[in-house]
Amino acid sequence: MTSHAEENEDGEYERAVKRFKKNQEEEEEEDGEQRTEDEDGGDAAPAPGGGDRDHLSGARKHASAGKENGDDAHRIAPSPVVHVRGLCESVVEADLVEALEKFGTICYVMMMPFKRQALVEFDGLESADKCVTCGANEAVYIAGQQAFFNYSTSKRITRPTNSDDPSSGNKVLLLSIQNPLYPITTDVLYTVCNPIGNVLRIVIFKRNGIQAMFTFETVQNAQKAKAALNGADIYAGCCTLKIEYARPTRLNVIRNDNDSWDYTKPYLVRREQGKGRQRQAILGEHPSSFSDNGYGSHCPLLPLPGKSRYKRSSHEVPEVVAYPLPQASSYISHSSSSVAMVSGLHPSKMNCTRVFNLFCLYGNIEKVKFMKSVPGTALVEMGDEYAVDRAITHLNSIKVFSKRLSVCVSKQHAVIPSQVFELEDGTSSYKDFAMTRNNRFTSAGQASKNIIQPPSCVLHFYNVPPCVTEEELQRLCTEHDVPGFIKYKVFDAKPCSKTISGLLEFDSKTHAVEVLTVLNHYQIRIPNGSNPYTLKLCFSTSSHL
Repeated sequence: MTSHAEENEDGEYERAVKRFKKNQEEEEEEDGEQRTEDEDGGDAAPAPGGGDRDHLSGARKHASAGKENGDDAHRIAPSPVVHVRGLCESVVEADLVEALEKFGTICYVMMMPFKRQALVEFDGLESADKCVTCGANEAVYIAGQQAFFNYSTSKRITRPTNSDDPSSGNKVLLLSIQNPLYPITTDVLYTVCNPIGNVLRIVIFKRNGIQAMFTFETVQNAQKAKAALNGADIYAGCCTLKIEYARPTRLNVIRNDNDSWDYTKPYLVRREQGKGRQRQAILGEHPSSFSDNGYGSHCPLLPLPGKSRYKRSSHEVPEVVAYPLPQASSYISHSSSSVAMVSGLHPSKMNCTRVFNLFCLYGNIEKVKFMKSVPGTALVEMGDEYAVDRAITHLNSIKVFSKRLSVCVSKQHAVIPSQVFELEDGTSSYKDFAMTRNNRFTSAGQASKNIIQPPSCVLHFYNVPPCVTEEELQRLCTEHDVPGFIKYKVFDAKPCSKTISGLLEFDSKTHAVEVLTVLNHYQIRIPNGSNPYTLKLCFSTSSHL
């Protein structure tokens, strides 16, 4: 996207990232307080004044304030902002407003859907005090489930200037899509939002996660959409919406495609034909529903696209489907480049091969090059722009070796082997993987066997010689200075099978990511064997063993 639309997007994007980080810090603070309260008294309703804190040390200091006696309430000053916890998974902003507006005028709501918590800002201390006091003395239900309340040490919820004030006349909303397991396009977002109010324009950002801005026809439509959709899932258990008012009052769109659309100007042309690929070949079929043991009771805004490939019992976990190879057509990808830029790489523990080991799960890797001018940053040229889309969706913001990765679309359209230097581990800063046999999407048949799955704490291993034992795999982890697994399961193999496969469960998702990054494609040699076995790892659809 170029010209005015891109300038508008770039400026808002930078501001949105700062606000998003600020809100994340607030959420983490509330989460730290929640952990302290749970250690002291589980889900017991806290007394007034037993609130959250600005720092974790403050939470430890005032943890006792959340207990049943209210003698320590004076330690934390009452605040217009109330911390709400114990929410059901399907709750949205409108549910909180409906349940709590009896205590006074609500100025702003910040949802924390994955933590089942929220911050609610009232217009004054009196209203907040009524809410906290009532919640301590009797059950207050939100969307049919009892919620618990305490004061926040924040005096105001962070938001952009006065653009969150409905009286400001802002018709533009900023949406952040959390846990985006499925592709997000203008068509998807229009289908979700337009039934609530007439949508005029949509612009999607995809550089640090997925965000979008909407222009509605009226301020009232924007208000209704924010209340109805903030905290809701687009698809069951994923693609959760977090919504705030945006700073700009108008969006400029110069092209109608999957990244932007002006519904008042249907004549705006799409990109030239031949520069995209067919969406059907990427999506394949998605499961039609999630089991109760999967993501819980979320009420999705849309059914999962396609029909279910698998039949599952109530005890099975959600399946994630394979993405076949793309085929040439006029379809437009989310990305405009097949090169991803990855920053936040550990300087001594990451190299070209380890980047390949991680990113090859989402598409073919052509080349990897570390940038000399930007330490800890690499360019990854993938087989197509859809592979970049999938890598961003599943790998952006994950932690590897105590560093948080940032994955975004690069402005480069190819990786050029210039300024090659030696990395800290002695390997080259550039490597060409175009001819490697370890790429997993080299044919339609091979690609269809891959399960596109976000990182999890369970790894699926395969292509391992039958003579390799659990102890030997555990020793392999120790020798390569990566965390060991806590559970091991091997699948029953056919009598004639030359290899075995199974599952490895780790303490955390981060541990599993690090093991896969280091040991994926490790060469296992056996006595009297002519050729080594290539250990292959991928993330499992199982959440635990």
